[in-house]
Formats: sequence, C-alpha cells, structure tokens
Amino acid sequence: MKKKENSTKNIKKPWPTKAAMSQVYELHLWGGSGSGFYSGEGSHHPELVKPYIRVVRSFLNSFENPLVVCDLGCGDFNVGKKLVAHTKAFVAVDIVEELIAQHKEHFKLPHLEFQCLDLATANLPEGDCALLRQVLQHLSNAEIQKILLKLTAFKYVILTEHVPEGDFEPNKDIITGQGTRLKKQSGLNILAPPFLLKVKEEQQLLAIHLDAFKGVIVTTLYTLF
Repeated sequence: MKKKENSTKNIKKPWPTKAAMSQVYELHLWGGSGSGFYSGEGSHHPELVKPYIRVVRSFLNSFENPLVVCDLGCGDFNVGKKLVAHTKAFVAVDIVEELIAQHKEHFKLPHLEFQCLDLATANLPEGDCALLRQVLQHLSNAEIQKILLKLTAFKYVILTEHVPEGDFEPNKDIITGQGTRLKKQSGLNILAPPFLLKVKEEQQLLAIHLDAFKGVIVTTLYTLF
C-alpha cells in the first residue's frame, strides 16, 4: 500500500531567528502593550537614546559627502528615524515582516528604504556604514560569525553592545532569542576569539554606565579599510 504523503512535507518552516524575534514583539517581551511594535527601553529611554543619536549624528555629519547608511536590525525605528536626514541614503533592515510592512506605511522619504532580511543568511544591502545597535547581543556565535563576514563590505561599522561592567570573559555562546550574554557574565567582543575580526581602527564613541548589576552599553566605531 502506498504510504500517504505528508501534506506538510513541503511547507517551509520559519527561520529560527525570525520566529524568536517575531515572538518578542507578539508577546511584548521587551515591554510595550497593545498591538504596536516596541523594541524595549534601549530604543526609547532618553538617557540611552539621546547620547547615541548625538554621537552618530556627529560622525555622519563629519563627512563632506554624506554616507549611505544601513541600519541592520532597525527594530521599531524609534532611533533610526532620527538619523535619516544626515545620510545620502538610509536602508533599514529587520527580520520581522510585519514590522517592516508597518514601517513602509508610516515612514516615506525619497532616500529611505526598508528591507526584510535575515542578516545571517541574506545578502546585505550595499552601503558605506553599517549600524548594529544592540542586535548581535541576542544572537548565537554561529549567526554572529556569518554576519561579521558580510560586514567587511562596509568601510565603517558602528556597533552597540550591552556588556558587563569591568573585566569579563567575552563571547560565551548563547541560543538566539530575547536574552543576552549578560546572564552568563559575558558580552560581545568582535575582535576576540572566536571572531577575530580584522579592523583598521577602533574608536569608542560612547559608554553609558548603568548600575553595577546592569553593566554598560558601549558604542564603538570600527573602520575596516
């Protein structure tokens, strides 16, 4: 007797990272309420957002010819929307389809574009500068490694990470999701093993110290070539 074919066999399963990030917004794991998207206090608290916008604007405005900027992991776009005017073109990327669809409806500027991509598996948009603001800290080492290989196409990378205060063992692996390496008393350092990203220059733009139990949010500018 012919075995009955499984009707779900050819159904494409959701990407693990996509499912994890979609759940964060659906269940409001980073706060917020109602049906809106909310990327957490890190994207809304004035003491965290205003200093970041100030230093990134200063960097972008230091160029005579404006840069093409790619916001990789743009979230609810509360931060990115304040930087668009300081660029030649701004491409905002996130993995959650519904989030990107909403942004396309709400934010319409001639030099602003939104794309729904998985940073670890898709080709990234071209640009001069990549922004990754508290994005990699939620990802496994395997996914981070894939993304870092693609970041070498950008001359500048501005990376923001939430790390422990003081000395810590970097890059302990985690499962991709809402959490970070802080629960393991670790944080991301892309210049340390196993990543060992080669850069031309490294410059800390900002360090926002929280209380002793919450660590420090560090924004670093890497010049890759």
